[in-house]
Amino acid sequence: MRENSFKNFIRTTFGSGSPIPFIIGGQVFLFILIYFFDLLFELKIISFPLFQWSVDKLSLPTNFQAFIQQPWSLITYNFLYTGLFNVAFDCLWLYWLGTIFFNFLNRKQFLFIYIVSAIMSGLIFLVFSHLALFSNTINPPLSTGAFGLAAILAATATLVPKYELRLLLFGNVKLKTIAIIYFAIQFLFFILTNRPAAISYFCSILFGMGFIYALQSGMDWSKVFKRKQKRSTKMKVVVGNGAQQSKHHRYDLPNQDQIDQILDKISLTGYDSLSSHEKEILFKASNNNKIDG
Repeated sequence: MRENSFKNFIRTTFGSGSPIPFIIGGQVFLFILIYFFDLLFELKIISFPLFQWSVDKLSLPTNFQAFIQQPWSLITYNFLYTGLFNVAFDCLWLYWLGTIFFNFLNRKQFLFIYIVSAIMSGLIFLVFSHLALFSNTINPPLSTGAFGLAAILAATATLVPKYELRLLLFGNVKLKTIAIIYFAIQFLFFILTNRPAAISYFCSILFGMGFIYALQSGMDWSKVFKRKQKRSTKMKVVVGNGAQQSKHHRYDLPNQDQIDQILDKISLTGYDSLSSHEKEILFKASNNNKIDG
């Protein structure tokens, strides 16, 4: 029975089509793996410090010479954590934010924001680590998924700033307020420990916000990698006066005013108070985006 329950859990979690379980799974797997290496070394089963070697090879270094020797670190640093609290907190944050994000946008847009922001932040970190302004400071290598997470949070808070989360001690708090406080704490931490990373972190926030502003103006950056479909010349649809009917493409973004009104109503009287039409708006916003992604 337990084996079947575990299989069902795996099938349901990783078969949902969401990229979040795979991201979290990769981060947790690497965390367990490097500390398993550390355990082997502490027990003197192996003599080579495999823990530190793995961390060095998977972290994003602070200079281009070392980066050229391990270019994969531009991707792997985003999945590497060395602190239990950090990996647990960021994974929970990513899960909660992803749940909100997929109510309004799709998988392709999530992956674009998360991956591009992580790569962009890594490159910015490498550039600013070489500037004279930071040459006299010791900047540790990067090993965190905080940059992709920051971009997702910035995008979600920009899209639905009035969305409310119920916190244990503070009650209902708007997502915009939570985002501002969270960004301030994280940015201050990077300022004190790793200033090039602080600049990268700020850029990832701007990228997440910029994605939503562009989407609201009619530009979906995530479509930049979409293959151009060949035009079909076999059939033309003629309507009425002989004008050719063209297919209008819809961006995966619901009406902002409707979203705000529905969220306000949920925060005041709960989800059950929504009319069937209002529930249908949220349902279609979620369902249609998943199909398009």
